[in-house]
Amino acid sequence: MTTDDLDIENMELELLLNAIYMKYSFDFRGYSRASIKRRIKHRLSMSGLKTISDMQREILYYPDFFNTLLQDLSINVTEMFRDPSFYRALRKDVLPELRDLPHIKIWHAGCSSGEEVYSMAILLKESGLYQKCRIYATDFDETVLTKAKEGVYPVERLKSYTRNYQEAGGLESFADYYSSRYDLVKLDKTLRENILFSSHNLVTDGAFGEMNLIVCRNVLIYFNRDLQDHVFKLFSDSLCPGGFLCLGSKETVQLSTSANAFTEVVKKERIYRKKEATDGFQELQEDSCVS
Repeated sequence: MTTDDLDIENMELELLLNAIYMKYSFDFRGYSRASIKRRIKHRLSMSGLKTISDMQREILYYPDFFNTLLQDLSINVTEMFRDPSFYRALRKDVLPELRDLPHIKIWHAGCSSGEEVYSMAILLKESGLYQKCRIYATDFDETVLTKAKEGVYPVERLKSYTRNYQEAGGLESFADYYSSRYDLVKLDKTLRENILFSSHNLVTDGAFGEMNLIVCRNVLIYFNRDLQDHVFKLFSDSLCPGGFLCLGSKETVQLSTSANAFTEVVKKERIYRKKEATDGFQELQEDSCVS
């Protein structure tokens, strides 16, 4: 591909992202260009279209084609107790700090098909905290939210899920948390009791106020620096003073414009804590977070 061809392709990409935003209100303009171009070119090859401009016409006139493309643009790589050492750190360094709160509010941002949300529910149950918790699990993709609400997963994933659970310091038998039938497993309905699944777009929607813990792992790596700064500000605004923020292994708040709002708790696991409020606002903010 010549330089001129590459320039034209990049212009086509920008026009496509603008068209998606104008037509469907999904804003991918702040996503990493390398990642999003790779996903769009994959759909291009699968659909038999020749150029990104051809794809633009398809998404403008055929909503079903856009819904197919949306699945490509969604980041849905997840599993239960992914990165077991992270969950061990939650048990040791985070949950004990939340134990004395009368109510605990947790936001799983970019929850995908729900595996990590249910992992959190199991962790909270085993720590004796689940009954006073409310977990808000959000994603912009309605299709994966539907899967998350069902809590049904292929049985072939069970071996890795069980191994992750054990490595994460699980206190029970993982088999206690699901029932199996044929080639599917269904998680126990009690795990869903305190989970509220809802649509939320980190790019365009507002803050979730008064959270004690926010988990958003392996999502921000797909965003450019400006969009990362936007989301970190959103998280800072959503957290109570002293609340925790958990990121993926390749993500950090320290290089963002919100870096001064956080302190590092567990460096290896990318766990941060929002600094306590100062001056006359501290008492007001703390009261709102424990009421």
